[in-house]
Amino acid sequence: MRARRLSDRTLARHAGKVSVPTYDRHALVPSVVHMSVGSFHRSHQAMYFDALAERGITNAWGLVGVGLRRPEMRTALAAQDGLYTVVARGADGDEARVVGVINRYLFAPEDRAGVVDALADARTRVVTLTITRNGYKVDPSTGHFAADDPDVVADLATPTEPRSALGFLVEAFDRRRRAGLPPFTVLSCDNAPDNGALTRQAVCSFARLRDPALADWIADQGAFPSSMVDRITPQTTDEDRAMVARQFGIRDRWPVITEPFSQWVVEDRFSDGRPPLDAVGVRFVDDVRPYALVKTRMLNGSHCALGPLGYLAGHRTTDAAVADEVFHDYLRRMMADEIAPILPPPDGLDLGRYRESVLRRLANATLADPLARLCRNGSVKVPSHIVSSIVEIRARGGAHPLLTLAVAGWLRYLRGVDEHGAPVPVEDPAADRLQALARAGGTDPRGLLAEPELFGPLGEDEAFAEELEDALVRIQRVGARQALAEALDRTGTRV
Repeated sequence: MRARRLSDRTLARHAGKVSVPTYDRHALVPSVVHMSVGSFHRSHQAMYFDALAERGITNAWGLVGVGLRRPEMRTALAAQDGLYTVVARGADGDEARVVGVINRYLFAPEDRAGVVDALADARTRVVTLTITRNGYKVDPSTGHFAADDPDVVADLATPTEPRSALGFLVEAFDRRRRAGLPPFTVLSCDNAPDNGALTRQAVCSFARLRDPALADWIADQGAFPSSMVDRITPQTTDEDRAMVARQFGIRDRWPVITEPFSQWVVEDRFSDGRPPLDAVGVRFVDDVRPYALVKTRMLNGSHCALGPLGYLAGHRTTDAAVADEVFHDYLRRMMADEIAPILPPPDGLDLGRYRESVLRRLANATLADPLARLCRNGSVKVPSHIVSSIVEIRARGGAHPLLTLAVAGWLRYLRGVDEHGAPVPVEDPAADRLQALARAGGTDPRGLLAEPELFGPLGEDEAFAEELEDALVRIQRVGARQALAEALDRTGTRV
């Protein structure tokens, strides 16, 4: 099959092999601006807005994409008229769609005025964000806004030439207030607890440093709904590009490979009109927190457990690890016996079915999600996704041997070698300090437990230190897989 370059001009030729937009792309009203367009946004939020346009529900919700740091996405999308391919890989085969809802893309470092204009445009009603936790400039350990952050200082000094997401948002809010326009809704799609409250704090704190009256206007009239997003989207590889060309005949500079599963839960709180996303599968709720907690504790917790333990045992992808009966049973029991009992069940979500969906997703062999990806940034993930469950279980007087093994696996992984002496990739903002502590401590976890940003008060719990040390000794003595098998035998079957 001859592969053709993806563009508006070639779109009709691709229609016979993949789904392509049937709506008029140029008639879409640019009502949504997304800041920091990456693979996840293109596989998730953009797909929902594309579905709205495709179903003919409305043409009022077109997307303007904004890049903040890297020009590569601009280069790829510009060459393809903003089009790109999403391939959902599942057990039933691959399903490809060309997405056309991003009809304009701006690279902020080269077009600051254009980004501010787009945000301040009266047609813009919602701004979505995937700027990562660091983009909010709020210290996760103290909860304080980082007023001395270099980006914040620079943007306050030259507010009409912003370089951070917060600088762009606040400059646009100022323009809208002066023009008598309502504030747009700012909808965070980053994986952070209470991301709506985090966004409100970040934007209002920044604005208050600039103009207290502006901050009051944003706080009084703006909306910052929380949301929970979920779709596994690995980094695109050259092999993925070759697959898209070979299988679908599309020469796409930056396709997106993802899973069939997708979930988006949004707090029903908007300041300038709500997009009808519920018509295409988005769930609007009064409180996102129960849904986010399920995802954080069960899916993300499983990632934190499976990544290091599976890698130590010699597995390299999630599907290979979950195909191992011991790891499959370990995750299933950890979710059912230790995590689910402390979760408030959200309306319309069955925890047993959710647990089984997590296992199916991890077992997706066509996606072959690398375990190394799951291991990244453990110092950020483990406290939220694993330690938080342990703290709550201990407060209730319960036991958590399987979660303790997850922590032990991560501490062992930090030493930088697997069970066969081969190096493992430790990608973490605190890698140097944590690896030094892990190597010095050996099977004694107390040096790492003393890190307050990781374990907080739990680090002073000597009984937990002893349990964790015992788990590290067992992993050291018999290996990760056998340590899990022994723990499963001791705890019995309760699922």
